[in-house]
Amino acid sequence: MTYTLALGDYAYSSWSLRGWLLFKKFEIPVSTAVLTLGNDQFYSDLWDGFAPARTVPALRFDDGTAIADSLAIAEELNDRHPEAQMWPKDPSARAFARMISCEMHAGFGALREHCPMNVRTAYTDCDAPETVLSDVERIEKLWEMARSRYGHHGPWLFGSYSIADAMFAPIAVRIAGYGLVVSKSSQAYVDAHLNDQLFRQWRALGLALGEDKIVYSRPYRQTDWPVQSTIEATASTATSGENPACPYSGKPPTDFGEFDGRLIGFCNPTCRDKTVADPNAWPDFMKLFRGN
Repeated sequence: MTYTLALGDYAYSSWSLRGWLLFKKFEIPVSTAVLTLGNDQFYSDLWDGFAPARTVPALRFDDGTAIADSLAIAEELNDRHPEAQMWPKDPSARAFARMISCEMHAGFGALREHCPMNVRTAYTDCDAPETVLSDVERIEKLWEMARSRYGHHGPWLFGSYSIADAMFAPIAVRIAGYGLVVSKSSQAYVDAHLNDQLFRQWRALGLALGEDKIVYSRPYRQTDWPVQSTIEATASTATSGENPACPYSGKPPTDFGEFDGRLIGFCNPTCRDKTVADPNAWPDFMKLFRGN
């Protein structure tokens, strides 16, 4: 069984993040096709490869069937991969997880509109109106109910990672990226998303690929992203480095970066740039860097 997943820009497509996490967190192999939001080719490319989808993420199966919508993709994957246990096993927890995922899917329009996902920057004050604060208050209540009833044994809403956490991941990004104040318990859940290795990989790709889109920028005071790499990194014009092979592909290096003063090579600019964006996010790089 093979899957191809159409995504929008890593930096801005919150629904694409949800779809991508469903595969990555549950270790379901997938190939990806990244389509540029706002590009004239977006809809034609989506229709050509993933009809009848009109939005991302969109998923194509090996028989050519394609579906869109994050929840539809989640439920289909859950049916096809019961071993992954994508919903909580307990019936009560599963019912609650489905309910809050549907509410996330259909609601919180004020928060989405006022605070579009943008992993390229962060703000200290977004001057949130009452409608946004009301959305955040409701979200916090749902999180608190899930964690107090079912999430005692782990950092996620139902203890172990579930579809519900993938659905709320972009909300955590918005809360962090726009400096929205939440309770200590909610902040701990936000931090779990921000420090999650797979999310950090997604954000690194968002920094490395594509261009800034003015439509997603907001006129608020910018600040540093809450989670930073412990390694100082920058792209380099060097033509050689200490490693004979790219840590990801094993191919000869052609593009180089400087990491805490060490020159390390990669097989293409994307491998280099995603690593420069967040070296700690990539286990293969860190294995080379630490000499494991």
